[in-house]
Amino acid sequence: MPSDRPNVLALILARGGSKSVPRKNILPINGKPLISYTIEQALASEHITRTIVSTDDEEIARISREWGAETPFLRPVELAQDSSVDFDGFVHCLEWLKENEGYVPDAVVHLRATGPVRRVAVIDQGIELLMKTPEADSLRTVVLSKQTPYKMWRFDGQFLKPVVTLPDIPEAHSVARQDLPKTYWQNGYVDVIRTSTILEKHSMVGETVLGIEIDEPVFDIDYPEDVARVEEGLRRLEAGLPLSDDIAIDNRHPV
Repeated sequence: MPSDRPNVLALILARGGSKSVPRKNILPINGKPLISYTIEQALASEHITRTIVSTDDEEIARISREWGAETPFLRPVELAQDSSVDFDGFVHCLEWLKENEGYVPDAVVHLRATGPVRRVAVIDQGIELLMKTPEADSLRTVVLSKQTPYKMWRFDGQFLKPVVTLPDIPEAHSVARQDLPKTYWQNGYVDVIRTSTILEKHSMVGETVLGIEIDEPVFDIDYPEDVARVEEGLRRLEAGLPLSDDIAIDNRHPV
């Protein structure tokens, strides 16, 4: 590899608590702990140079190390609550690495352990695109949204107000869907963020965001009934079979 190869950190947030699916980050999935799939994908990437799991849980840390990830610290419990946000976990990790190791990566890849049905090629595609686009702050994968926000409403007291409007299309809510701009849903498949965006702009996206449209369904474990679908998705991925909507998770998770 050339000496100017960017330092790219894969960060996997994996707290010990989970109400809907207890201990889901290490739940056995097709005979392996759930988090192992995401660790393996990070290690298989051509561009990721370091893989860290940030967890508050000793058992998750041990299992993560067994599968090849680093766990140089335990995340403070106050940053691993139901209400905790990803941004705080990323800031904690980056600041810890800078203060304790003098290590500052060029970019961080956000890989969610609960969505393991992903292709390593897409991870690398995202890293490559961000690295060759210096004006971009981050990159997110998206899917075409199933519902258009231009036909959505919110309550303002007892009255309805449009969620979003279009300056060039008055009353967009009454226009045919095909005549409205396409909109996209962030699917959490992979995010790539410049370290400076997080530490200097105090954001997980910044102002200039690249996108990669994913034309495959999303798989994620939010509820117990999702486990069988994720297992089947992983089997199909390993076998080189297409991923189809008949086993996919609907785009309901608020990533």
